[in-house]
Amino acid sequence: MVLCLGLALVLTSSAVAITFFFAKRSLGRSRNVIMMISDGFGPASQTYGRSYWQYTKNYTIGTLTPLDKMLVGTSRTRSSDSLVTDSAAGATAFSCALKTNNAAIGVDEAGVPCGTILEAAHALGMLTGLVVTSRVTHATPAAFSAHVVHRDMEETIAEHQIGDYILGRQVDLMLGGGRCFFLPNTTAGGCRTDGRNLIKESENFGWKHVMLNKREFEEKSEPYLPLPALGLFHADHMNYEIDRDKSDKSQEPRLKDMAAAALKSLKENSGTNKGFFLMIEGSRIDMGAHNNDPVAHAHEILEYYETVKVVRDFVQSNPDTIVISTSDHETGGFTLGFQEDPHTYPEYLWKPEVIERAKRSTEVLTRDLFAYQGKNRRSFVRSEILGQGLGISDPTEDELSFLSSTNEDGTPAPLPTDILAFLGHAISRRATLGWTTMGHTGVDVNLYAAGERIENLRGNHENTYIGEFMSEFLKVDLDVITRKLAQPADKKWFKSNFEGPSQSRHLVSGQ
Repeated sequence: MVLCLGLALVLTSSAVAITFFFAKRSLGRSRNVIMMISDGFGPASQTYGRSYWQYTKNYTIGTLTPLDKMLVGTSRTRSSDSLVTDSAAGATAFSCALKTNNAAIGVDEAGVPCGTILEAAHALGMLTGLVVTSRVTHATPAAFSAHVVHRDMEETIAEHQIGDYILGRQVDLMLGGGRCFFLPNTTAGGCRTDGRNLIKESENFGWKHVMLNKREFEEKSEPYLPLPALGLFHADHMNYEIDRDKSDKSQEPRLKDMAAAALKSLKENSGTNKGFFLMIEGSRIDMGAHNNDPVAHAHEILEYYETVKVVRDFVQSNPDTIVISTSDHETGGFTLGFQEDPHTYPEYLWKPEVIERAKRSTEVLTRDLFAYQGKNRRSFVRSEILGQGLGISDPTEDELSFLSSTNEDGTPAPLPTDILAFLGHAISRRATLGWTTMGHTGVDVNLYAAGERIENLRGNHENTYIGEFMSEFLKVDLDVITRKLAQPADKKWFKSNFEGPSQSRHLVSGQ
């Protein structure tokens, strides 16, 4: 009996070693995968983005966006436990090629860690990167680089991302926001509750280059970013494109520029026949939709188009490279058409000039309204919030009264979420746009791809198939990584319980 058991263990260990050996040896040449995720971007958002893009560029209605030229199919988005997924389960479907429950990050529906495409690529000696405009610890980037039972465990996610878990450092380049989960809450901009400074600790895991603003990013990008490199350009999510100060180089780089720098760096730093895996997320497309803010939503989409063009140009000049762009889900129940009074015949109108006049996101305007300490709130609302901010010159009495109302202590009477929705609907209504929810919906989303061997992506697929396709293209075995994550048996690195969010929710965090 003992002999048989020992033989079984030897054979099992040998099988794992053989599988891993062939996984590492089967590629034979460089292949690159660029996974682009337009978070919360449904079919209506693409039509909206295209129409607004054509309007601002003075293009004809037949002009195609960079995404339109790549359309190959659609993706089904449901999670294990709901027809309506969240970003955690949606991204895990891509990264692990399996369904899981909402809120789960890099684990299956039983809460067991699953190997990700990023980790499997790293095991082959490929370079890996994450480029986002959310916190890097947010659901989508986390699902490729961490393993926790709940997405709100962002302190633990940050630990995994720097390499403080069983596999060690797996990410070579990470750019985005979320600095607060890397710093103790006793320092400016920090929110960790355990006193750890992960930026300092990251040196122990091989991170050699840290960037905290646009100036440092641009300096290190010449001639190309050295690796490993960590860029944390905001304590929280990076600013919306419409709110980003485009003239101040001490602030944040654009998604387009981060993607271009990442592609150049990964190409120049990758060894012979190695290649890379890169995930790029237009994170805040989703958050604009959560706020029902058509202005922020539109400008994030336009920035995503610019980023897609950069990536497509790279793919066209680099053989054995593919780009896949899709969404984890749709957000907002966004509709291109709005009937304010069901008793009257609807007006089929599209008013892009309404969106063009707006200069700030409703998120920033809500913060400005709460920060106002003056005595003439109504005048401030009319001129600064509605007039200068949203370009609304014809506010109604109801709009002015709602936004000007205060508590006895002078603070706004409505809650921040109520003001966000109110402002978003005020401008949406004028542009004849509609929303059904401030959450997600369960509709299928568009699937885009470019490069060689993408024929199998045509048609309608479960979101997990995208993960399977990328794994097959790179010739990696996710199961090998899953088995490595299961060792040792006690899994002291893995926290199997969730005791509540490590930090209270921000004004808008995305779901």
